[in-house]
Amino acid sequence: MALPSPNLDDRRFQQLVDEAKRYVQQRAPEWTDHNVSDPGVTLIETFAYLVDQLLYRLNRVPDKNYLAFLDLLGIQLYPPSAALADVDFWLSAPQPETVTLPAGTEVTTAAGETEEAVVFATTDDLRIVPSELTRLVTSPRTGDLTDRTGALAEGRDAPCFQATPEPGDALLFGLPAAAPRCVVAVRLDSRVEGVGVDPRQPPLVWEAWDGGRWQRCETGSDSTGGLNRPGEVIVYVPAGHAASVISGTRAGWLRCRVTEPEPGQPFYSESPTVREAAVFTVGGTMAVEHAERVSDVPLGASEGVAGQTFRLGRPPVLLDGEPPVVEVSSPRGGSAGTSWSTSAARGPTTGTCAWTPPPASSPSRRCCARPTAPCVPAAPYRPRAPRSALARYRTGGGPAGNVSRGAISVLRSSVPYVARVTNREAARGGVAGETIDNAKLRAPQALRVQERAVTAEDYEIIARRAAPSVRRVRCLPAADGGGAGAGAVRVLVVPDAVADEGDRLRFEQLIPSDQVLTAITTTLDERRLIGTRLVVEPPVYQGVTVVARLSAPAGDADRVRDAALGALFRHLNPLHGGPDGTGWPFGRPVQYGEVFGVLQRAVGDVLVEEIRMFAADPITGRRGAPVDRIDIGAGALVFSYQHQVVVTAPEPEVHG
Repeated sequence: MALPSPNLDDRRFQQLVDEAKRYVQQRAPEWTDHNVSDPGVTLIETFAYLVDQLLYRLNRVPDKNYLAFLDLLGIQLYPPSAALADVDFWLSAPQPETVTLPAGTEVTTAAGETEEAVVFATTDDLRIVPSELTRLVTSPRTGDLTDRTGALAEGRDAPCFQATPEPGDALLFGLPAAAPRCVVAVRLDSRVEGVGVDPRQPPLVWEAWDGGRWQRCETGSDSTGGLNRPGEVIVYVPAGHAASVISGTRAGWLRCRVTEPEPGQPFYSESPTVREAAVFTVGGTMAVEHAERVSDVPLGASEGVAGQTFRLGRPPVLLDGEPPVVEVSSPRGGSAGTSWSTSAARGPTTGTCAWTPPPASSPSRRCCARPTAPCVPAAPYRPRAPRSALARYRTGGGPAGNVSRGAISVLRSSVPYVARVTNREAARGGVAGETIDNAKLRAPQALRVQERAVTAEDYEIIARRAAPSVRRVRCLPAADGGGAGAGAVRVLVVPDAVADEGDRLRFEQLIPSDQVLTAITTTLDERRLIGTRLVVEPPVYQGVTVVARLSAPAGDADRVRDAALGALFRHLNPLHGGPDGTGWPFGRPVQYGEVFGVLQRAVGDVLVEEIRMFAADPITGRRGAPVDRIDIGAGALVFSYQHQVVVTAPEPEVHG
């Protein structure tokens, strides 16, 4: 099958004549005779005929030449990027010695009947250090520290906070050393309950000292119910945890702090007490990437010819981390290593390494070729052809690595004392390598933008280039700056996310990471106009709760309920929802009739008896009165928040 020829210019003879006549009217209005008998019109038609022939021949240019034009313009395909996730490595039992997981430890998803396992590898060494409780210190809001370690050793009850707790009171736990990236279990035995709080929602946070400030820790299961009963709290210690001197003792410090209660949240009326306490390490957390490291790959001998390429056996090549390293050995002995940080237009995707001649000013100009600039060797090349090898590179990446939370569950590498692995959050950031068709569409944009951010579209194009993993980017002009002041530009960033079962997104998944925001801000700041204030942030999310009542036979109740909930979560979705399935449009209101139609199409002939819509706060969960229309701001998106569907059996018909 022949490749379709690109139509570079679709103008024809008559269109060219008409354009020339219009141009004559603008430049020479005194020329009024545009009939075919006029000699000037004859010249116009002659030139139009010649241009038409040139366009015909131009449109016969094959696709290969078009790609050559892109290469001359410096348009290169974007390489793929690897998805990242934090994985918890759980010990089979607390260990007395440090358990070390080397960088490159591999974990995978569970393989299915039709799906292969997705392989991830740790990005750094993980040291799971043992822990124990060495100090217990109470720190009331007033700041007077009291060491309770002795009372605990004597079996006496130690109050956690003041007699009447106040926000800011804290209970400090001292560890023998810092435990960065470790998962710590804090086991407590309380005899007197902290009266007044809701055990399911206690006003407490756990924090770790990093040497300069307290960093908030994520917590897992909490069977103490807010220090109300004996149990354990799982604390994920952040990477910045450091040992410091507090209350005269050097230790790695954790603390449980009382916070201001939310509106309607119960608060402590009495302080809980601790009779026994223990701390021990149960695991560690390390970032993994959807990439594998390949080393010592022979490339072959260089012939000293510009344009010589070497194809790797395992493409694509990832360039979003440390660059691949090429080792060159001379026939006369010795070797030199050089970083390969760029390649030909299709190099990263297809796994090819191209070589080009040195600059004319280089003393090795008459010698063999060297890697594509800026690949500068650490030692000069010899006149004879050297042999080269790729010392190391990373392969993998792509959207296949964006797996859901809990999907990474298999430890591929053998590590003693590690029983299981899991990821608490979905992996994200995996982007496929750019296709040639997409590069063709991007090339005109790149030529028009010219690395300058002037219009709203320019900001969006450059932002996507700086962070290819984001799902959506929207730039609001200065008039819609959201109170940021005159001359301000807001760039709203929506990250990509892997929904949980039933297309359900969690609010925290829609907040871009600090690394993504920093990358976009840095890139745009270098290209914005002088005097333009730049704000890069996530959009405002308007929560929407739909409560629906449907009538269906009892045997179909579960099927109908699942279909209705799935339709609501898919439609009111900032990433894949909306009328065209490409994401809810910015500023589009939610209307009763539209939601009714979505439900009716999802459940078929089942009767939709009642629908109520509520505007909800996705952070606090508060929702307002039922309405028929929910207006959305110009820079806002909708977010599905706890839809409810009730399916009732229809009333039997009564025949008189």
